[in-house]
Order: sequence, then structure tokens, then C-alpha cells
Amino acid sequence: MANQDDQFKKVISHAKEYGYIFQSSEIYDGLSAIYDYGQNGSELKKNIREYWWKAMVQMHDNIVGIDAAIFMHPTTWKASGHVDAFNDPLIDNKDSKKRYRADVLVEDYAAKYDTKIDKEVAKAAKRFGDSFDKEQFLATNPRVLKYTEERDAILKRLGQSLEKEDLADVKALIEELGIADPDTGSKNWTDVKQFNLMFGTKLGASAESATDLYLRPETAQGIFVNFLNVQKTGRMKIPFGIAQTGKAFRNEIIARQFIFRMREFEQMEMQFFIKPGTQQEWYDYWKETRLKWHLSLGLGSDNYRFHDHEKLAHYADAAADIEFKFPFGFKELEGIHSRTDFDLSQHEQFSGKKLQYFDPEENKNYVPYVLETSIGLDRMFLAVFSNALQEEDLGDGKSRTVLKLPAVLAPTKAAILPLVKKDGLPELSKKIVDELKWDFNVTYDEKDAVGRRYRRQDAAGTPFCITVDHQSLEDNTVTIRHRDSMEQERVAIAELRDMILKEVDMRYWLQKIEDK
Repeated sequence: MANQDDQFKKVISHAKEYGYIFQSSEIYDGLSAIYDYGQNGSELKKNIREYWWKAMVQMHDNIVGIDAAIFMHPTTWKASGHVDAFNDPLIDNKDSKKRYRADVLVEDYAAKYDTKIDKEVAKAAKRFGDSFDKEQFLATNPRVLKYTEERDAILKRLGQSLEKEDLADVKALIEELGIADPDTGSKNWTDVKQFNLMFGTKLGASAESATDLYLRPETAQGIFVNFLNVQKTGRMKIPFGIAQTGKAFRNEIIARQFIFRMREFEQMEMQFFIKPGTQQEWYDYWKETRLKWHLSLGLGSDNYRFHDHEKLAHYADAAADIEFKFPFGFKELEGIHSRTDFDLSQHEQFSGKKLQYFDPEENKNYVPYVLETSIGLDRMFLAVFSNALQEEDLGDGKSRTVLKLPAVLAPTKAAILPLVKKDGLPELSKKIVDELKWDFNVTYDEKDAVGRRYRRQDAAGTPFCITVDHQSLEDNTVTIRHRDSMEQERVAIAELRDMILKEVDMRYWLQKIEDK
């Protein structure tokens, strides 16, 4: 656990040092669990959003995008169930006076079994060497099977208790497992209570006439209330999807783990409208399709797993998370939910307006079913960033810190470095910058020895360094250095654009999804 904590601290400090993420309002001591994206962070975030949008909207001829308002009519949230049921189970420690999410305390306890299993796997891999069969070991080793069984039993009981809203049993489970306050070790707990997560606000010029509103806790409802508008104006035929990215707000009491759980965050959601009865095939399709999107970025297939929900929302008939191995363990990155006709039916009922689709093949109207994919953009940022940050041993007592971001997402694609600040090298370097900046985000750096500049760009995540030297003046060639391999090659200035494009263009990365 100490190693995980150390790694996570490095992620947080590196994110600040290299202009990725700052504490919001830091000069006023900040606001808890609210962060600003810096000059590099905003670029990385934009690139992730675009990578999702291109794959989801541009590459599907039956999915379109919208941008709905953050403020919505208050009845929206009554219809969606958020007013009555958007709660977290919270528990207070009487000694430390700290508040925790009861379900997260249990989940973190259960995650310790994963750590134990990982240790058993590592020991066995060392013992058996090349002949080690991980799958067989996980399926047959008695100790691993015992850990798996105990972990699953805990999570199953938690899921069932939450589903029945049996909060007394959630507390009983915490006490039976001997779960202590993570900060103080105290086991002196209050009862578990529900807490609504929506932020309230007001709309109107005067207090007397103002309407009570909520900041949206998710982007999905903006899609549902616009279902008919999009379907009719876009002449969409089922099955079709509506995608959206945007801010959402949740009054998280236990906001923690840096940008993993924030009060103001961004979602990337797609609601896919389908014929009732076809939800199983579309559920399987979107699980597979979304995992391929993640794998196309090359973060390592071992870092992903599916987690099927024990506790289903009352309207869902299937739900799974794509979990990612963050520095603090496997946690939810994306949700895929089969929501049946709950959303449109609820809005029909509360609005009094028909939200149905006329199916020319069936020659009848029906309320479509919905298959949802929902991913947190900030969580995706953390997954990419934490996975990319690596310390490399270069031998001879030397090491480097390198941010191996997928080149397609990197904020700056290339740094142009004149070897010295004289003899016309800066002028030629700036000419290359002016040529490349039409296609790529590039930077110019002339300060310090070239080796130190390489290290600086490695740590910032820049995939290419282009060094301009005296030979460049004679034959119009430069040295291009690859961040990940540190290999260098001599190329013509005229070839730079095409060479970088091949490595960073979304087309080449997204085609990996088709090839899988």
C-alpha cells in the first residue's frame, strides 16, 4: 500500500509541476476536491474528449452529438428519480468526527483481497518462470480461490443490502469485518444514513420569485428530454445514439483521490436507443466496442477488467463497469448500462408529452429501450496520466522521469530545439515551428544544454524532440528523437510533417479498433 501511496503522490506533484493540474483557487488555499486544468492539462483533456467524440460520433453514421444546458426544468430531476433516490450511504466515525461513504469503506476492504491475490501471482510467477500459466493458477490455486470467494461474498452482501436499502446491515458488515477509520484506526461508528448529492441553486432576479433549480448531476437527462427533437430533425431511425460531453455536479461528501472523485467534473455519455427485446445483443456490442476503444490507446490490457454489478438500479436489466488499475487499485472508469424504457417512460409520465418512436417496419409506436455508455473524462485523464508516468533506470546510476502519454493524446507533439543560440540555428528552428504549427501543437525551447531539454520534454510527455544543428544549415536535415525509445534518426525537414502525422493522427490510432 505504501508503494501505491508513493506512486500516487508522485502523480499529483508531477501533474502540478508540469502544468497539468492545479488546486482550484490555490492562492486562497483552494476548495476541497475542485481542480483547474493547466496549460498542458487542458490540451490533454481536449485531446481525450476529441478521441472519444471521433470514435463515438464521427465513426458511427447512426450516432449524433448534442450540447444540452446545465440548468434544466426542476421536474426533470423528479422524473429521473434524482430528487428522491440520488443518495450515498454515509457513516461517521464518532472519535475522529470524519465522514465516509459506507460502501467505499467496504469496497476498499474487499480490494485488499486483490492485493493478496496479486502477491500470490507474483510469487508463483517467480517460482515457475517461463512455464507459469497465470489463468490456470488463478483458477486452481486454493489460496487464491479462498481470497476470491471471500472478496466476492463481501461485495455480494454489500450489493444486496444497498439494493434493499438495508442500511443497518451495511453497518453490521462494517463492524463484522472490523473496518476501522483509515486515519485513526477507530471502530466507533454511527449508523449509516442516506445523503442527497445534488447541488441546489436559484433562477430569477429576486428571492421571492426565484425558481429552485439543481445543477445537473449527470448529462444523460439532457439527451432524454431532447430524444424527439433529435430523432425528428435528424430523421433518425432506430437503432441510433445521441452523445454528449459536459460538466456535471455532485455534492460529494467524500471527495478524494485527486481528480478521481470531484464535485465538478466532466462526463462523456452516449445513450443508444433500441427496439425493446434487442437490449442483450446491444449490451454485449457496446461492452466489446468500448473496451476496444480503451485498448486502442495501448495502456495495457492487464489494466482493465469488467465488473458486473451485483446491485442493479431498479430500472436496469444489466450493468457493468470497465474498471482500470489506478495507483490506488482497480476502480470504475466507464459504465455500460441497459436502462430499459425507464427514462423515456418517466419523462412521458411527468411531462404529459409522448416520447415514442414510430417503427415503419413494425407499423407501430413504442417507447424505445436505452443502452448507455458513460465515462468520466477526468477519470480517463487520471488513468492515462498515472499510467504514463514512469521512472526509467538508464544504467550507470542514471535515471529519467518520463511521461509516456499515447502520442495521439499528448498536449505538445514536438519540441524544436536549436543546438546553440547562434549561427542562424534559432532562426531555422523558428521557421520549422512556423511550418509545423499549422498541423500540430509544437513548442520551441533553447534554454540549457540539449540533454537537459530532452529530459524536460520527456517529463512533460512530448513524443518528439527535433534538434537543429549546423549540418541542418547545409543539407536541410535535423535529428528527431523519439521519447519512448530515446532513439535518434536523421531526417529531412521536408519529411517532418508526414513522419509526425503517422505517429499522432487519430486516424491511425482509431483504426486499431477496427483491426482488433
